Amino acid sequence: MSVDTARDDGFRTTTYRSGDGLALYARDYGPEITHQLPIICLPGLTRNSRDFHQLALLLSTDPATPRRVITLDYRGRGRSDRDANKANYNLGVETRDVISACQHFGIDRGIFIGTSRGGLILHLLAGMQPDLIAAAILNDIGPKIEASGLKRIRDYLNAGATPSDWPEAVTLLKACHGRYFPALNEHDWREMASAVYRDVDDRPVADFDPAIAAQLQMIDFDQPQPDLWPYYIRLAKKPLMVIKGEYSDLLSDETLAEMKARDLPLAVLEAPGQGHPPLLHLEPIFRHIRRFVAEA
Repeated sequence: MSVDTARDDGFRTTTYRSGDGLALYARDYGPEITHQLPIICLPGLTRNSRDFHQLALLLSTDPATPRRVITLDYRGRGRSDRDANKANYNLGVETRDVISACQHFGIDRGIFIGTSRGGLILHLLAGMQPDLIAAAILNDIGPKIEASGLKRIRDYLNAGATPSDWPEAVTLLKACHGRYFPALNEHDWREMASAVYRDVDDRPVADFDPAIAAQLQMIDFDQPQPDLWPYYIRLAKKPLMVIKGEYSDLLSDETLAEMKARDLPLAVLEAPGQGHPPLLHLEPIFRHIRRFVAEA
């Protein structure tokens, strides 16, 4: 199974330049010219544009209101250049890269979907360039990250397990994440493998710069983490939906309750049978995303 098995005529590929000259990759789905707000999808820490393939196809071919959907590979992920300066794998630089992507595509206002780290980037974007955001969806992320969930991500990313073939890649993903995702079927796991891994000579290879995972080893969990609540308040002034995986260990019920208690408009949705982060093209989640996007 190759990552290219997910490709079809539903998207165009493009590269654009970051402010410091890296070639960054994106997929562009649906009509280039439309009166509807475009949707920009931001993946998680080590993930890439392929995570949103099924969602982007559904939104870009919607029979009532087809949308332009842009999905991004951050620097060091997927088909984007890796950065020689590993310190540049940080939220500030990656937020500026998202701004560069919007400039490249001529987007001055859009609906953003941020999964995990992508949602953290949206917090910073609300502070740096709030007019870009017409509405936003945070996928299993908020202004506070649970240390237990982050430690689990750190440990499995640095475990070093390398599959020898595609069936083993699926097996490894199920062994690592299966108890958090009872809702997924075999087809879903294969699609996840094709997003997580790149095909190199018929072998699956993790599709990100290992330096990104190594950075997690340097986090001191005994120290207070950055306070994103002021950024959240700015973000939540826009139409905002938060999706929480039923079995998520990164976004807690307590944080979600505090987000709702800020007396700002907030739509909250639980993804049944899923952990961190939920797959957004599965029902009933997609039905609610489609309605939120239409209303935004």
